[in-house]
Amino acid sequence: PFVDVHPPVAAALAAGRPVVALESTIITHGMPYPDNGAMAAKVEQIIIEGGAVPATIAVVDGRIKIGLSDGERESLAMTGDAMKLSRADLGFAVAQERTGGTTVAATMIAAHMAGIKVFATGGIGGVHKGAEKSFDISADLDELARTPVIVVSAGAKAILDIEKTLEVLETRGVPVIGHGSETMPAFWSRQSPFRAPLTLQAPEDIAHFYRTRQALGLGGGILVANPVPQNDEIPADEMAGYIEAAQKAAQAQNVSGKAVTPFLLSKILELTGGRSLKTNIALVENNARLAVEIAKAL
Repeated sequence: PFVDVHPPVAAALAAGRPVVALESTIITHGMPYPDNGAMAAKVEQIIIEGGAVPATIAVVDGRIKIGLSDGERESLAMTGDAMKLSRADLGFAVAQERTGGTTVAATMIAAHMAGIKVFATGGIGGVHKGAEKSFDISADLDELARTPVIVVSAGAKAILDIEKTLEVLETRGVPVIGHGSETMPAFWSRQSPFRAPLTLQAPEDIAHFYRTRQALGLGGGILVANPVPQNDEIPADEMAGYIEAAQKAAQAQNVSGKAVTPFLLSKILELTGGRSLKTNIALVENNARLAVEIAKAL
């Protein structure tokens, strides 16, 4: 009763055609306007051109939207006071008839409700640096352990502690697949110092692995770590300086909780003179292309 499925998405699901879910915190909290709206429209177009149907997920006035019209997507991009919704507050936004962008966790929940198995994003949340003191660990990691959706990302956001993020995912039983790479990507950069636990290249192999896990009753999702295209990356050693400067600024201003990631992303955007945004858009588009191929293979 709380869910509205956009007609093209409903038609595709009913006919068994491939659908790719997209999240909306990247629109509400991840990029400035008008870049956010343009990026969201372009990513949907890439999915359509690839032969699948895009379903951007968000909460609008208390309704869980599985797919947005062009007008709904653009007005979400312009919303100044959208909530950032994860498992803990998704139900709150629905109950209070609020509007919000869905994080990886909330998007997985809604996609699974609708029967969508593949979801493309930029980077997942994870273990924040200093988590041994702050206990700041994204709910995305728990969601990956419990909700059976394939999440195609450029790894964890590089502002996070990638090593600890991988450790938590392993503890929670989440398969992490480097797409054509034995090294974990680091969001804006193709390589981190850490090995990818598993490696697969063909989208068909990723789809087969997902079906096999389902048949074995193993539950939970799969994280696909897809490196940003080489021409679009900012090398990891260069990014490290920007990330450190942004983190120092966050500590100085006592930024905490859900505000940390949006603060760091916007600070890094400023420090890189806009380059980080261009790379962020490129990696989302790249993830959408791979997600389409996986959805078609399922």
